[in-house]
Amino acid sequence: MKNIWHDLKEILTNFFHGFGWAWWVEVVTQSPGCTYYFGPFLSVKEANNALTGYVEDLEQEGATGIKVQVKRCKPQSLTIAEDLSEKRESYIKPAFSN
Repeated sequence: MKNIWHDLKEILTNFFHGFGWAWWVEVVTQSPGCTYYFGPFLSVKEANNALTGYVEDLEQEGATGIKVQVKRCKPQSLTIAEDLSEKRESYIKPAFSN
């Protein structure tokens, strides 16, 4: 019975995610300047129960200025690294420049 509920829950979560109705944990860190998305979750309760572990992991990795929000969304990317994109751009040199 547990496997049936697990399978049904996964199908429902994927269905909800397809319409942007699934719940996600959005974690924004000041340093490094990143936005992380964890999910999808079928309910806000499941997302809230899981967020502590995500925050603890980021703190252990040295992230600071952590802000957390649980919301319904459909993220296009699971990690958005603002700091890394700025650093990459400063090292990019066009191939045909002098």
